[in-house]
Amino acid sequence: MSDSRTFSILTLLLVVPASISVHGAISGEEYSTTAISTTSLHCWQEDEFSILTECARCNPFQMKSWAPCARTGFIEKINCAKTNKVEYKSCRSSWMDERLFWRFEGIMMCLTVVLVLVVIARQRTLDHLASEKVRRQILSI
Repeated sequence: MSDSRTFSILTLLLVVPASISVHGAISGEEYSTTAISTTSLHCWQEDEFSILTECARCNPFQMKSWAPCARTGFIEKINCAKTNKVEYKSCRSSWMDERLFWRFEGIMMCLTVVLVLVVIARQRTLDHLASEKVRRQILSI
C-alpha cells in the first residue's frame, strides 16, 4: 500500500508543477490587439489601415515607456486609411508564437518521458506484488 501511495504522491508532484508551467507557457499574456480605451479608440480600431513597418521587437526602453510595446513586446507602424494618421500598434510575432510552440512541445516531451518512467516503475511494482501473491498461494497449498 505504501508503494502505491508513494507513486501517487510522486505523480502529483510531477504533474501539477508541469501543468502549471505548461499553462503559463500557453496562456502567457493576453495578445489582444484591440485594447479599447474608455476615452477614445485608436484609428486602427475604427477603420482600415496599412502596415508601414512589419512586426518588430521593442527595445527595453520602449517596453517600459510605450503601452503598445508593453503588451506583447512587439510593435508595428501603421497608417490609417481615412485619417491618414500614423500610429503604432501592438502585434504578435511569428517568432514569438513559434518559440511558445516549441517550448510547449519540449515540456510535453519531458512530461511524457517522466510519466512513462512512472508507469514502468508502477507496473514493475504491481508485477512484483502479483508474483508474491501467487508465491504465497502456492506455499499455502
